[in-house]
Amino acid sequence: MEIKEAVKTLAAIGHESRLVVYRLLVQAGPAGLAAGEIAQKAGMAPSSLSFHLKELVHAGLLTSRQEGRFVIYAAQFDTMAALLAYLTENCCEGEPCLPALQAAQCAPNKLERKREHSSSQRVAHHD
Repeated sequence: MEIKEAVKTLAAIGHESRLVVYRLLVQAGPAGLAAGEIAQKAGMAPSSLSFHLKELVHAGLLTSRQEGRFVIYAAQFDTMAALLAYLTENCCEGEPCLPALQAAQCAPNKLERKREHSSSQRVAHHD
């Protein structure tokens, strides 16, 4: 992903209504949801939703397909994966790391910090 594409994608998702819609469609999975169902679940007027869906499709975050008289929208997972890869490209000083392991590799996890804190308190009390 290039920087201009990343900016376009971030700008599209950087609006409260569009983020709500995107998250609904991520939860729906590859099957997606009909526009009317999205409007109902998001609590949006159809005209407002139409504008936001257009922006998300334009940014490559959603796909749309016609099924009978319904338009079904689905999250484009590849685009978000590419954005996340772009944003974390140089994580951990350029060493490859998995997002699940990133916290452990880049910073001590909470459990380790608690243990270290507890150990230092016990040592301090014994002195």
